[in-house]
Amino acid sequence: MKILFQSKRLDFRPFELSDASNFYALNNDNEVMKYTGDKAFKDIKEAEDLILNYSSYKDSGFGRWTVIDRASGEIIGWCGLKEHEDQSIDLGYRYHQRYWNKGYGTEAAKVCLEYGFKTLGITEIIGRTAKDNLGSIKILEKIGMKFWKHAPCEGIENSVYYKITKDEFENN
Repeated sequence: MKILFQSKRLDFRPFELSDASNFYALNNDNEVMKYTGDKAFKDIKEAEDLILNYSSYKDSGFGRWTVIDRASGEIIGWCGLKEHEDQSIDLGYRYHQRYWNKGYGTEAAKVCLEYGFKTLGITEIIGRTAKDNLGSIKILEKIGMKFWKHAPCEGIENSVYYKITKDEFENN
């Protein structure tokens, strides 16, 4: 297990094939998927295929990462950065419900921003979520992102966009 970086309570590493059953369970939780615009995996093989064909690490040098609670060793979900065709880079995350409202989401998001800005040299990162996803909006605001615009986002018509620059992050 190759840990790329850590926060106070969490370890971050690239996806591994052994994550498939955990990601399958994560994506089969209707509350977790409610605002994502994504469909649940139909079986574990589909989760395995996503991991086996995940090319962001090779294509961009970064991606979404498996997030592990260091104390228990359990996977709490994933968090990380994604480069889009327009060269924008977004922060995304998805966590098992049992880890909601415990500060893990904010902690993971903040350390991913820090890794993006300080280690990867990224200058601006955006966050996107459904307008009704108040939990996700709260995380984006807590890590210093500011509302930017309303626009559709990958199947979610009522999305809001937030953004933060490296300078804003460092002065936050």
